[in-house]
This record gives sequence, C-alpha cells and structure tokens, in this order.
Amino acid sequence: MPMLVLDLGNTAAKYGLFRAGQLAESGVLAQLVELPELLARTSPTQAIVAAVTADSAGWLAALREEGGVGKVLLFEPGKTAIPLQNAYTTPLTLGADRLAAAVGAAYLRPARNTLIIDAGTALKCDLVTADNTFRGGSIGPGLRMRLRALHEFTGRLPLLELPPAELPVQLTGTSTASAMLSGVLNGAVLEAQGFVTSYRRRYPSLGVLLTGGDAPYFATRLQGRIFVVPELVLLGLSRILAYHVDS
Repeated sequence: MPMLVLDLGNTAAKYGLFRAGQLAESGVLAQLVELPELLARTSPTQAIVAAVTADSAGWLAALREEGGVGKVLLFEPGKTAIPLQNAYTTPLTLGADRLAAAVGAAYLRPARNTLIIDAGTALKCDLVTADNTFRGGSIGPGLRMRLRALHEFTGRLPLLELPPAELPVQLTGTSTASAMLSGVLNGAVLEAQGFVTSYRRRYPSLGVLLTGGDAPYFATRLQGRIFVVPELVLLGLSRILAYHVDS
C-alpha cells in the first residue's frame, strides 16, 4: 500500500512516497496545484500531513476530495498519538517537524540515546532518550536567518548568500563578507558542536543524527561520528501514519 507523507515547512512542501515501509521517492512541491499530478502518478492509499506554519486545509482537501486517498491523517503534536513518549511541557506548541524527527530517530536507534541536529530555517538540537522519550532541546536561528539578521539589524552590513557547502570558510575573515561568513558558518557549527559535547558528557553512548536542508554545511565540519539522515522527518511521519494504520 503506497503511503504519502507531506511535510509543509517554512520554506517548502516536501513529500515522500513509501512502499513497504521504505522510502521510494521524495521531492519538493512548489505549490498545491502540483499535488494532483503526484497523486495520479503514485496512487497512494494512505497519507499524512504535517504543517509548521503553512495552511494545511487546501492540501487535506486535495487528498480527500481529489486524490482518492483512503486514509488521510493530519499530524498535530499534543493531539495525534505517536509511538514515542513526549516529555515536552507544552506539547501543543511543539513543531510537527521536531516531533516527527524524534519519532524517526527512535525508529532508527531504538532504546538508545540520540541527539538530532536539524539544520533548516532554524537550527534545532533535540534529544530522544533510551527509554523511548522525546525530552525537548533547543531552537536557534538557522544560517540564512543569521545572515539576514546581520543585514537587517545593522546599517552597513550587506545581505550575503550562503556559499556552496563544500567550499572552506576562513576562520579569520579578511574582509567584511568573509568575516560575516566566518561568524555565521563557523559560529553555527561551533554552537552545534558545543551541544554535542555537552550532551555526550551526560550520555556517553549518545548517537548523533544530522538532518535538514543545510545539513551539508555541518556534515563535514562537525567532529565525531555523525550520521546524516536527510529524510528523517519524512521517515518519522511515515512511522506515525503506520502506527495509526496498524493500531
């Protein structure tokens, strides 16, 4: 039974098509009008939708009314049952992407302490402990947000674009642009590395999963054993949907 997962994020609508529990296809839908063609081509029988800020009503309607999908689940943290304990004290304010990533991490690393670094619009570090519990974590500005803030909250600093992830970044910037990139890129990596170090002091056997659109900027710069899982949120959403289908 093909399963479609939709992650309506801050900057894009990401989709994943799962067959027999395995990710068979993934991509980005620029707008809602692209969804019917995807449904016609893939014929999913089940679907789950998670939205961070985007309006999900149109997507849900397209799945239920146009797509012929038998079961459609809207994932709402604090309301939707998940195969994971949630120790967050304000579950209704918890981002769907954070909790879905935690479910994916618990599935990939059952009964093990895991730190998730999600490098997207925001830079998030979240902890799942070995007792199958999401503990919470931290939220900081992402790379582009940092660059934009430097430009918008100062009088003379330019608005920079991120360089290709594979290019080295100077530690000591010798121009305004290179100094800004050092502060943003090196600063964000050192911030994430600091969280990894602090958590590993508490949990010596800690595993680290890296995901998010800006993960390539961190993958080669973070020290220690880091596993890159680009589609961790999509995987977590598929496990939540499977949990409801099987129960």
